[in-house]
Amino acid sequence: MKRNKIALAGLALLSVGGITLAGCASGSGDTGEETPTDGASTAVITTNGSEPQNPLLPTHTNETGGGKIVDSIFAGLISYEADGSVVNDVAEEITVDSPTQLTVKIREGLTFTNGEEVTVDNFIKAWNYGALLSNAQNASYFFEDIEGFSWDEDSELTGLEQVDDYTFTITLNKPAADFAQRLGYSAYYPLPDVAFEDMEAFGESPIGNGPYMLASEDAWQHDEGIDLVVNPDYDGPRAAKNGGLNIVFYATQDAAYQDLLAGNVDVLDAIPDSALETFESDLPDRWVNQPAAIFQSLTIPEWQEHFATDEEGRLRRAAISHAINREEITDVIFQGTRTPASDFTSPVIDGWSESLEGGEVLEYDPDLAKELWAQADEISPYSGDEFTISYNADGGHQAWVDAVANSISNTLGITAIGEPYPDFATYLDARDNKQVGAFRSGWQADYPGLYNFLGPLYATGAGSNDGDYSSEEFDSLIAEGISATDPEEANEIFQQAQTVLLTDLPAIPLWYSNVTGGWSETVDNVEFGWNSVPIYSEITKAE
Repeated sequence: MKRNKIALAGLALLSVGGITLAGCASGSGDTGEETPTDGASTAVITTNGSEPQNPLLPTHTNETGGGKIVDSIFAGLISYEADGSVVNDVAEEITVDSPTQLTVKIREGLTFTNGEEVTVDNFIKAWNYGALLSNAQNASYFFEDIEGFSWDEDSELTGLEQVDDYTFTITLNKPAADFAQRLGYSAYYPLPDVAFEDMEAFGESPIGNGPYMLASEDAWQHDEGIDLVVNPDYDGPRAAKNGGLNIVFYATQDAAYQDLLAGNVDVLDAIPDSALETFESDLPDRWVNQPAAIFQSLTIPEWQEHFATDEEGRLRRAAISHAINREEITDVIFQGTRTPASDFTSPVIDGWSESLEGGEVLEYDPDLAKELWAQADEISPYSGDEFTISYNADGGHQAWVDAVANSISNTLGITAIGEPYPDFATYLDARDNKQVGAFRSGWQADYPGLYNFLGPLYATGAGSNDGDYSSEEFDSLIAEGISATDPEEANEIFQQAQTVLLTDLPAIPLWYSNVTGGWSETVDNVEFGWNSVPIYSEITKAE
């Protein structure tokens, strides 16, 4: 699907009342008929996954392997339907009283799977835990807009005030135009009291309040998979219509695809490169190829010699960008399941634009690439032996990384090569410890908002700013945009912020990803959400 803009209505924050969000989504490909199954509702769905990088704590999980699990076993105040629209989950009502004040009322009688009742105290304690710097949680920045948050020292979120067991207020330190829309993200999930007795142990065998729960205390078999069963006490919009999930951690996407063809996997949310030409015929009426809120990029970190954000670094980053033939790679490698990027966000998010000022830096222009590289050499001759691109070998990235490396090598006359790590967790650890040069990067949106593609990745000190980028101009624009109460005004400011990114190129946009997936003949009601993840709770399976 080429550059189709799919509108998603913004949240009217100044209106008083329950939270509402309207939206729509569409995709290319035949997703199959949604016919009822005669099979038992106790049948378990087998699907693919990857080893989580960290313990399964909602405020520390910010990668897809862990996120898929955490989202299944916890429930937040709201959840997102397939098209990105909002529906109340634990919340009975969320009222926006002013641009900096929200009142949340939760439903009574809900419990965690250990029998503990869910009250507002479980939210307040969990959010405060996530916000404390000493706890070093990856998602701590999701609390920075709440009054009392500090980047300098441990500080209580004074903006969270309990009214009664089922009501609390949220006071923000500045207007955050999409704050209510964020509340379905995992960082805002509640935690039971037992979690605070031993958080490390809890992360290995978490107790949640969502549609699924761990099948046993040792259900998470590291590097192999995790077994989830239905939570019989869950009472919300994501009630499971099957008997549970068996999430298998595959070493390669090819292995997962072969298991799908053999009938050993029910639902697969990633088609390997090797099958992109054949998956539609391999899986008649059982495949999907539709836009999703996923952005792919190549990050060149600030610590890489010759690429700091200065005159030389900007010239070299622009040269690298112009040296990448995105059109050819998306056509040849991805068989039209990717679209060359024109910005840092996603076409399925309201506010996306394909005509940003400075966007021409994303065009393939080998002559200009050589010219810019030569200008950089006049400042400081390039002394790098190899320009490496690090990636995880279990994610199906080798083909495109090799293609990008070849495009750079052939254009600039340097040696660019891929540097594979055996699995996602190992790759992330190497990246986080600054043991890599350039590295493959991307973003699967936490919630359907434009800010989510920008602030968390490029704001100074943000939790997913893995390349250590910092720009006062960008930070200022991001702060101004998220404070705007008019969604259209906010999006215009976010587009201005992207012009700064297009100059500095802390990450080089490559392409937008479609979700390409498939399912077996034994399952029905398969639908993929706005964020590319299957709506597992809706899937039914015949025995």
